[in-house]
Amino acid sequence: MYNTTQGINQLIHKLKKAQSSDGSWKYPFDTGISTDAYMIILLRTLEIHDEKLMRGLVSRIRNKQEGNGAWKLFYDERGGNATATLEAYYALLYSGYVQKEDPRMIAARRFILENGGMENVNIFTKIMLSSTGQYKWPASFPIPVEVMLLPLSFPFNFYQFSVYGRVNLAPILILAETKFSLKTKYSPDLSELNLTRSGNDDWAIHPDYRSLLSAIKDGIEDLLGLPEQLHSMAMDRAKEYMLERIEPDGTFYSYFSSTFLMIFALLSLGYAKDDQIIIKAVKGLKSLRTDIGSLPHMQYTDASVWNTSLINSTLQLAGVSHKDPFVQKANTYLLKRQQDEFGDWVIHNPNSLPGGWGFSDVNTVNPDVDDTTASLRSIARSAKDTPIYQGAWDRGISWLLSMQNEDGGWPSFERNTQNPWLDFLPIEKGEYIFGDPTSADLTGRTLEFLGSYTDLPKDHSSFQKAFKWLLKNQEQDGSWYGRWGVCYIYGTWASLTGLMAAGLSPGHPAIRKGADFLKRIQNHDGGWGESCLSDSQKTYVPLNASTLTDTSWAVDALLAVEDRPTPAIQKGIHYLLNSIDKEDWTTAYPKGQAMAESFYIHYHSYRYIFPLMALSHYHRKFEQ
Repeated sequence: MYNTTQGINQLIHKLKKAQSSDGSWKYPFDTGISTDAYMIILLRTLEIHDEKLMRGLVSRIRNKQEGNGAWKLFYDERGGNATATLEAYYALLYSGYVQKEDPRMIAARRFILENGGMENVNIFTKIMLSSTGQYKWPASFPIPVEVMLLPLSFPFNFYQFSVYGRVNLAPILILAETKFSLKTKYSPDLSELNLTRSGNDDWAIHPDYRSLLSAIKDGIEDLLGLPEQLHSMAMDRAKEYMLERIEPDGTFYSYFSSTFLMIFALLSLGYAKDDQIIIKAVKGLKSLRTDIGSLPHMQYTDASVWNTSLINSTLQLAGVSHKDPFVQKANTYLLKRQQDEFGDWVIHNPNSLPGGWGFSDVNTVNPDVDDTTASLRSIARSAKDTPIYQGAWDRGISWLLSMQNEDGGWPSFERNTQNPWLDFLPIEKGEYIFGDPTSADLTGRTLEFLGSYTDLPKDHSSFQKAFKWLLKNQEQDGSWYGRWGVCYIYGTWASLTGLMAAGLSPGHPAIRKGADFLKRIQNHDGGWGESCLSDSQKTYVPLNASTLTDTSWAVDALLAVEDRPTPAIQKGIHYLLNSIDKEDWTTAYPKGQAMAESFYIHYHSYRYIFPLMALSHYHRKFEQ
């Protein structure tokens, strides 16, 4: 077991050693096997014969299969995941390197059929299956393409969806209208997985939503008066939306799913498979490749800015000077990634200039609040004595403050996009796909940054409004729900550290209630661990094992609210120091999430970042 100083130094050494030549950290953004499967399907559909990549992806997918034939999204998912299993099964067959008669494929097929077949997979997978000729398009899609034409003044319009929702929805609207379907000579036959044989599962539409659809169509006709031209106008608008937002690397907003869908949407509009836009998009997707354990993984997006800002700010917290070459190199990288273009965020925030940071290396028009506070933390010390950083700091702070929602909290990408009509969308997980509401983790993290790194007075209206939102949205058990992490430990950590940094008293009932929640769920070994099941069940579910990341979040939260090293803190620190070199399923367990039951993220950097953060805070507060 390390002592605190040894543990801190060991983690600093590991992180410095992993820095890339451009100053960034490129730890994998690991989202399981879904993107690997989609890459195989895309390459075979486009008849691009990259067999070396294909074989590597096949090996990675096969290595993740469970003994019962299924694939899981996380270790303790019960039985397996029907959607992930169907995606893996389809990709392996389409690759041509695995045959239907393989015993493991027979087991996978059995699992898919026992869990509802094609009809029971999520909507994104159904759209992929329909686009590749394996499933019949529904007679009507829940959102008409004409939504592209509605003005911002209309209560339900395209820009009321989150940016993540929009970039995936635009190509989907085109595909749903064209009912595009493309099979190739390589396409496997998946018909046995279609239990109804019709494949036409029109969504049951809520009566209130049916009236909304009618209002959309009536509203467009009233505003434009040209019903016979609306369809082609809307289709053109959807195509323009995609093409105008292609990043320099060829991807559509730097996301795998939206780029995949864009390629199929363009094919449905008559683009050739070898069109330069499509070729460049595929090249951009290939650039998202990372290697994990000597096998390729297609990342959903690149996480270089997020990794770099978190790591670099934590190294400085741990005592590394802002003049250290490693820190300077990272800050130079981040300075080049500050965004100076207007993105879609300006539609709901028209009075601010650009100044935020995005998540990925190639992201130029999609800044977010979390990456902006993380990057500002990283350059904070340099901003005090270097003019170029001072300018970046001022622009970043200005953009950040302008992004606060009217309800007092902070969203991820765009302010004030909440819309009650989204609740009626007959699309499962619609709140994750289409919404970007205020969240406890974003609000808490922003408060922590503003309270710890700026001179903003504690009676500033931004603080006061955020206080009210967090106090109003605390759960009955004392926790807060975290939108982008798993889940209640994450949200509680962000909220407690934020409230404390912004000046709330440690004796405040909400603070004590949050701390009591964390102490109540501590494991016997001194650590903490939360299951991804918390997300779908909307309540804290223990993992029944401790993880480095969960333990770090919990310890760091308690350190913020306690004035002495309590037994809970001491046990947590002991667990961290005893587990720095740990390697087992808990160190690969997802701690990030984007969509319940569908999209979880294993950040390979978290096992180093957050223990270093917690140990450094402990050392500063109780040992120095």
